[in-house]
Amino acid sequence: MSTTLEIVGEPTLPEVKMHLVAPNAPATARVTANELCIKGRSSSYVRHVCIDLTGTPMAGQFHAGQSFGVVPPGNDHQGRPNKVRLYSIASPTWGEDGHGQIFATTPKRLISEEMITPPGETVAHPQLILGTCSNYLCDLKPGDAVQVTGPSGKRFLLPTDPSKHDYLFLATGTGIAPFRGMLQELLAGPPAGSPWQKSWTRCGSRIELLMGAPYSTDLLYDQEIQDLAKAHNNFKYHTVISRERRVDGGKGEYVHQYLERQLDTFKAMLQNPRTLIYVCGLAGMQIGLFRLLAAQGLAANYLTIDETIRDIPADQWSDEQIKRRVRHTHRCMIEVY
Repeated sequence: MSTTLEIVGEPTLPEVKMHLVAPNAPATARVTANELCIKGRSSSYVRHVCIDLTGTPMAGQFHAGQSFGVVPPGNDHQGRPNKVRLYSIASPTWGEDGHGQIFATTPKRLISEEMITPPGETVAHPQLILGTCSNYLCDLKPGDAVQVTGPSGKRFLLPTDPSKHDYLFLATGTGIAPFRGMLQELLAGPPAGSPWQKSWTRCGSRIELLMGAPYSTDLLYDQEIQDLAKAHNNFKYHTVISRERRVDGGKGEYVHQYLERQLDTFKAMLQNPRTLIYVCGLAGMQIGLFRLLAAQGLAANYLTIDETIRDIPADQWSDEQIKRRVRHTHRCMIEVY
């Protein structure tokens, strides 16, 4: 069994509104922009899609870090109406326009091949599979209507007083989406004329972003994030490429491996009660992080470890044990897929 402990440095999160628009009664919004957000040539297709919520209950009611739903048109392979799919909001709380009317998201086209056995046959055949909702979103043009729901999520949020904490952001792929909004909220601030401008204060806390991708061409919002790092000396941007050699000639690595290799840089930060960890992206990153924190004696205040595995060396934990026996606290916020 696990033990409930008092967590030092636990953040106070804002009260947010959720489910203002339900999946069974989606609101009609409009696309205002749709453009690629990859760096150069890439085998992936990821787009930056802006959606105007004007006139819907969601306008001005979302927060950076929340998600929203999209209900794609048509029916699934069983003839039933397509279900809602959730996407991260890639904008600050004041949105892309400064007034909370327009937010962005970052859909990735899903293209795969599966072996399908047609009805009445015994032999499987290769069939191209296209992601229903992501491809639909990627195809939308400015002016097109889109059915939306939400917002969703009340834990993956910035604290009410950001200056009380330091931030370690870990992302892979489209998991960068919520961090784009959070970084703008912490560092860039709302544009002139925004009602949020009077109450906003730039955050001077330490902020570290580790962004993982297979190739450097797969980095999303890369130039935008580089520009933020150049403009704010309290923010450091680390790119972690898994399928390319490092600058020093070493093999490519994953985010948790980079964190371990650079532990001298991050250890004091992880020991500091001010620090919050946010993880968004592939589930393997969470598993690697949990093993690392436990193995290095850094799990306190980030993880609750069940007593049935507490005496087992962390590098011997199975993925299943981590999923079932390790829980993250409110100082370690997780959104993985």
